[in-house]
Amino acid sequence: MAQDVLVWFKRDLRIADNPVLAQAAAGGGRVLPLFIAEPAAWAQPDASARQWDFVAESLGALRRDLAGLGAPLIVRIGPAQAVLESLCRETGIRLILSHQETGNGWSYARDRAVAAWARSAGITWQEIPQPGVVRRLSNRNGWAAKRDAAMRAPAPPAPRALRGFACDPGPIPDASALGLAPDPCPGRQQGGRDAGQSLLTSFLDGRGKDYRRAMSSPLHAATACARLSPHLAWGTLGSREIIAHLAQTAPHPIGAANLQSFTARLAWRDHFMQKLEDQPGLEFSCLHSAYADLRPKTPDAALLAAWEKGETGIPFVDACMRSLTATGWINFRMRAMLVSFASYHLWLDWRATGQILARRFTDYEPGIHWPQMQMQSGTTGMNTPRIYNPVKQGHDQDPTGSFTRRWCPELRDLPDTHLHSPWTWPGAPGILDKTYPAPVVDITAAARHARTVIWQMRQRHGFHAEAATLITRHASRKSKDFVNDRAPKPRRRPQSAPGQLSFDL
Repeated sequence: MAQDVLVWFKRDLRIADNPVLAQAAAGGGRVLPLFIAEPAAWAQPDASARQWDFVAESLGALRRDLAGLGAPLIVRIGPAQAVLESLCRETGIRLILSHQETGNGWSYARDRAVAAWARSAGITWQEIPQPGVVRRLSNRNGWAAKRDAAMRAPAPPAPRALRGFACDPGPIPDASALGLAPDPCPGRQQGGRDAGQSLLTSFLDGRGKDYRRAMSSPLHAATACARLSPHLAWGTLGSREIIAHLAQTAPHPIGAANLQSFTARLAWRDHFMQKLEDQPGLEFSCLHSAYADLRPKTPDAALLAAWEKGETGIPFVDACMRSLTATGWINFRMRAMLVSFASYHLWLDWRATGQILARRFTDYEPGIHWPQMQMQSGTTGMNTPRIYNPVKQGHDQDPTGSFTRRWCPELRDLPDTHLHSPWTWPGAPGILDKTYPAPVVDITAAARHARTVIWQMRQRHGFHAEAATLITRHASRKSKDFVNDRAPKPRRRPQSAPGQLSFDL
């Protein structure tokens, strides 16, 4: 017997390779596609207007695609439980379908509340697993094989037609309607499936020909990387359909080595999302308990503000932060450096800096972000602490200074040899004082202090026993795509960042 169904769209804003929509259509009843703009979700400290603007554009494209099938997207503003209750009462729907979301702590609590309401109301809410993430996984044994099998499975076809409801579709709100503060981001990527497909095509047709070599450079990565991360985060494209597309349309002009690196990063993305799925508290608590009191819970306000504004007096750090603020994206190596500098040199707690970065990233994905915040700040117990030297990074990744001068124009007249350490330039006193700040920290002394404290912590009694337990629970197992938490070892390491773990998608 045909059954009407409400499809609750979350981070799966597409009709293709969408198991939730495919299952709803297969039921033979009417389908009510719904997206809920929840003001409480967008009031969280990891949310921003730039993210919503991307989502709003994606919702417009999804509404167009669903309307073409006969069931336009319904958008409602309000708490999820209240919206679902109202629509189920209005339409008589008794079945809700959505995908399993690996989101932040707020969305996890929201879903638990909705599940309790559905049970009490006699409503069936079925959450469809997303490929690559396994709910209620006890350990990582066999996870990689399950993930690879899910990615090889045929994608469900997009419905050819849907029978909808005669409901007012409702407006797609702007950021201000959700209470979001103005968030200028002139270089933000455009949302919507068409934009994502265009990026994938241009990447494979040649834009990614220097992918492995250029991904470490903030200047070149913006072009050489696929730039699909926000589309993956909000589901205008899915990993499985991308992998299927790679296989169906090979060979590609970018070459096999670049494709290998790209597909490996798709796998690493799922690996890190699985971490948050397995342990939602990663957003709030240090993975290894030894680090619980490592840094002050209340960060130094002046240092935090200097880092956030790109005014630390360390040019390459400031250039990267200013670029991120203006564009909503920066390559992974520079993300890692920003976190490393904040965590080790400035000794700031990862929770405070993590919220700032989350808001800046248009491609913010909680399942990647919070495990990476801990990994790069050295609180996992599983990974070797990596303290980047920001001056060396500047010389290595921006040797001509073009990126740094673009984002720190007050330094444009400095010679190359002193650009990344202006305090060493004889002409600095009296010239830079009024235009560019002095370093907020001695990077050599700060790194030495951080290294000493971290390694002393790792020698404490019981440290390694807890670390071994964490590895059992969270570390990936050897497979063609994984070697613990490190990147796979290719036949020849990329010239950029040997052993780098990256999400430059």
